[in-house]
Amino acid sequence: MSFPGLDRLRSSSRTFGEGAAFSGQIIGGALTGRVRRYGGEVLRQAEILVAGSLLVVLGLVFALGLVVGIEGAYGARLVGAPAAAGAFTAIGDLREIAPYAFGYMMAAKVSTGYVAEIGTMRITDEIDALDVMGMDSLLYLCSTRLLATWIVLPFMYAIAIVVCFIGSFIAVVVQIGQVSAGGYLELFWKFQSVDDYIFSGIKGVAMGTFVVLVGCFYGYTVRGGPVEVGRATARAMVANLIGIHAIGIIGSQLFWGGSPRLPIGG
Repeated sequence: MSFPGLDRLRSSSRTFGEGAAFSGQIIGGALTGRVRRYGGEVLRQAEILVAGSLLVVLGLVFALGLVVGIEGAYGARLVGAPAAAGAFTAIGDLREIAPYAFGYMMAAKVSTGYVAEIGTMRITDEIDALDVMGMDSLLYLCSTRLLATWIVLPFMYAIAIVVCFIGSFIAVVVQIGQVSAGGYLELFWKFQSVDDYIFSGIKGVAMGTFVVLVGCFYGYTVRGGPVEVGRATARAMVANLIGIHAIGIIGSQLFWGGSPRLPIGG
């Protein structure tokens, strides 16, 4: 007797195992230095990532920074402490909003693009042609993209945090105007530390790495025709959303869960 739910569970478990093994190969190729022979491709992918995705990512984090600033301003006003908006935005932007916004846009813009690009190469036999030519197609197509991501991501994420902060500052101080710039920044800087920046960066880079691995896996393993590429893109987006939230929840619990380090008493 066949149980649809059990069959789907087995299929998901098998896909997870295949994806984990595939990701291990990609990471190994990027870390061992074998990808060095394709240095030009790494730089090309890094340039594509910056030119094609940076403004999109920054646009989203700026918009979410505005939203967090507005929510923080009115929330602080409700409890009779308008200057507390700076604390709200410092915590929300750095610890949660910036990483999630970064992960979402990387998933929607970069990961799905990799599925479509690499998947099209698979169904048109371009990947087989690379193998016939003696090239390591997995290394050339996937490890180069991962290494390019690692090169670019820290800088993109740092800029994204700054843009998110600017959005919140504009919303609280300029748009709503319920607190002065000095009063806002006084609490804003008190409610964050160097560790918060490091932990936030780890979350953001982990999410970015995950979505790149997912995009490469679903694109490289496509079989069939254009319809299968579309289905693989949809499956990759679902996997990305699950993975991003899992990384976000686990990261927040590990870094801030039991000891949030909020100097409220100070």
